[in-house]
Amino acid sequence: MKKIIQLFLFLFFTTTVVSLAQSDNISPARKQAIDSLALEKVKDLSKYISIIGSKETQFSEANRVMDRAEELFAPDAEMGVSSLSRREIAYYKVRRYFERLMALNYDRVNITWYDIHYISDLERQPDGRYVGVVTVYQRFEGTSLESGLNYRDTTKKDITIYVEKKQTQIAGRTIEFWDVMLGDIRVTETSA
Repeated sequence: MKKIIQLFLFLFFTTTVVSLAQSDNISPARKQAIDSLALEKVKDLSKYISIIGSKETQFSEANRVMDRAEELFAPDAEMGVSSLSRREIAYYKVRRYFERLMALNYDRVNITWYDIHYISDLERQPDGRYVGVVTVYQRFEGTSLESGLNYRDTTKKDITIYVEKKQTQIAGRTIEFWDVMLGDIRVTETSA
């Protein structure tokens, strides 16, 4: 009798765990919507970086845009910085990266991102989140009018994407939704 009860409890808990795991699976239609949202957030970041880096942007506007850009990221995310003049890649917390970008010693800065695409599909992690990677190419151009100094490089970057189920209260009801956050941005290649 004891073995039958143990077997029943085992089957009950196994069925419960499997059904809970299946309830968090992402349908193909939902996955497509999440992929679109992730790519949209990456494109938003591209616009924000362009605004923050532009010498024509007022300080107060750059700070406002930095605040908006930070909201795209998971806590403690880091962004990589590379240069043709050094081999090592430096990583900075997101806010610090933006502050450094704003303080670059050029009269004109132009930053464009292109060829944005997924290189790894979303994969479910043991903690229930999904993780994927988006690749972008960043073209950086800095010009100093006084010295005539021009610097250009193209950097390939991998952006970690986190997707997790969250809850919010709307009119007293709990609503579940999938949210997309950007993670670390790793430099994988820098060229002229």
